[in-house]
Amino acid sequence: MNPRITEVTPHTDHSLTLTFANGEIRRFDLAPYLRYPCFEPLKQTAFFLLARCDHGTVAWPQNIDFDPDTLYLESKLIGQAEAA
Repeated sequence: MNPRITEVTPHTDHSLTLTFANGEIRRFDLAPYLRYPCFEPLKQTAFFLLARCDHGTVAWPQNIDFDPDTLYLESKLIGQAEAA
């Protein structure tokens, strides 16, 4: 099992900056997934920007969420969170 998400920042280019429980900060490009009907509402930038962290993954209104393992495995490492 991969680490879960503790923080999410959505961006207008349909990417997400994700902080994981292991301290990794990763970038995930959701744009390729927007062709699937279940993600149709996310094409609207204002709606996409409503992304929030929910139980270790990313979720939006209308019960739209994303598999946390996919978010981890398909994202690119961009940094490491500083220890608190």
